[in-house]
Amino acid sequence: MKYWEIIAENLSKSGCSWGCVSAIDSDGRTIWIADAHRDDGKRFVVHADEKLAAFVELESVIRTNGKPSKTANSSPRSQR
Repeated sequence: MKYWEIIAENLSKSGCSWGCVSAIDSDGRTIWIADAHRDDGKRFVVHADEKLAAFVELESVIRTNGKPSKTANSSPRSQR
């Protein structure tokens, strides 16, 4: 099992729904976008250059209850 899969499994166990997608940015680089949302209406979205980095950042943002971490390539958002 890959580390990002362990994080995803832990998100599911904690009651979060999550998703992950890769995309190509305007410079032709692959970026990974991961998101999770909870029953309380909070949603978290991050992006990173690597899949694992996106999941680590997502986990970190959720643990800090939506407060952005100091990672330069992430953009957490909370809705509602």
